[in-house]
Amino acid sequence: MNPPRTISTVLSTVPFTPDEIDQLREAFAPAEFVWCPSDDAATIADTLRRADVAVLEGDLDDRFLDAPHLRWVHCDHSGLNRSARPEVFEKGLIVTGSAGRSAPALAQHAFYFALALTFEARTLFENQAAHVWRGIEGYFWKPALWGKTLGIVGFGHTGREMAALGKAFGMRVVVYRRRDGEVPATVDVLLSADRGDTIDPLVAESDVIMLAAQLTDETHHLFDRDRFAQMKPSAYLINLARGAIVDSDALVEALTEGQIAGAGLDVFEQEPLPADSRLWDAPNLVITPHTTPRMPDKTQRSIDTITENARRYRAGEPLLNAITPRDVWTAPERRQVTGQA
Repeated sequence: MNPPRTISTVLSTVPFTPDEIDQLREAFAPAEFVWCPSDDAATIADTLRRADVAVLEGDLDDRFLDAPHLRWVHCDHSGLNRSARPEVFEKGLIVTGSAGRSAPALAQHAFYFALALTFEARTLFENQAAHVWRGIEGYFWKPALWGKTLGIVGFGHTGREMAALGKAFGMRVVVYRRRDGEVPATVDVLLSADRGDTIDPLVAESDVIMLAAQLTDETHHLFDRDRFAQMKPSAYLINLARGAIVDSDALVEALTEGQIAGAGLDVFEQEPLPADSRLWDAPNLVITPHTTPRMPDKTQRSIDTITENARRYRAGEPLLNAITPRDVWTAPERRQVTGQA
């Protein structure tokens, strides 16, 4: 618990409606509240001379590191790897995000991949277009998701939603996360790095692996050639986290050589995915362009998080979705990664 803090000036660039901006204005009252578009460099520069809080559409950049009075920055998306720069922690900035606002939809997106791969949706659609009846040999004997093992890497908002859906599909759920904690009813086995566990049992046992971890120096290329060699040849890898958690070249090789049965990717090391990327033609790979159908209350979920954090900040309480030095990401290609959730 920190001493109570005051807020004098807030800079905001989130592209909300006027009514939604008014909710933020009220949450930070009586502080001065300045809203402008994210491309209004002049207003941003002027306001940063006095602002102690910023609520941004995207990630922070050097302008915010140089701001003399800035103490807290909220980036209105999840996956704050581009803001988890060493300089941020050296300056002592509090940086928070809106993780969780899309978690149920992201978990459903992960199961879209799992179902599409399990039920061979692409071939079924091709057979339908060709008017072919029962064109997949041995399809009758294919096992469904029920009874299979779901491995979830990362157990924040999205990971918890994945676990709940996994249980609804009758799956055994194994989770690997950094911190130790209680095992919820939706999880059969909880592996914790802080407890000395490794990810190896999850990788070896899982029929479907879903990635929901933050991109950090620890998770960069967590799934590489050695990791794919640990997976079952019948297993699927699904990435709804950040592209650089997976070594793309190693994934293409694993799919081409039949080391794993398939994969679903919504995130990539370089976005937009270049037209000449080998991923486009990799066998049994389902791709979506880093976009998920919206939660109906997505923006309100962001506003609720920001409002609660404004209360916590003033009260000196820990803030929701705050990054820590353990989240640092120093990979040189970090600024090439785009996209939000």
